[in-house]
Amino acid sequence: MLMQKGLAAMSGRMPKVINPRTHAVVDYVVAGTFLAVGALYWGRNKRAAISSFICGAATVMNSMLTDYPGGAWRVMSYQNHGRIDAGLAGITATMPNLMQFADDREARFFQMQALAETAVTALTDFEAYDIVSSSRDRRGAA
Repeated sequence: MLMQKGLAAMSGRMPKVINPRTHAVVDYVVAGTFLAVGALYWGRNKRAAISSFICGAATVMNSMLTDYPGGAWRVMSYQNHGRIDAGLAGITATMPNLMQFADDREARFFQMQALAETAVTALTDFEAYDIVSSSRDRRGAA
């Protein structure tokens, strides 16, 4: 959790190298990983499995509702998607404590996922896509 906080603090200084299309792919890979790990954990740790399913479902919904490549309903801005991503990273990190399996080996998966989610969020430029989308909208309206 300390590494995640340090990474989040440095995020303003990190280069924004992940574009919206790549971010969408990463989002769906993360969601798929959560869902697959939930299935894997089902037989040995139901709390970790349920936590993984919750995180996977939240990631899928965040992606499907976003106005970016990969979004299905496009009801939420890419900037708001980024804010939710940051929150989901925090939720992922706290699931082992919340669901009372922090001392189990499965908790490590959530720590690593939270760190990865924080890194992806920090490396993504959530501002650029909305600017490009706005200029496209203006050109199309003219």
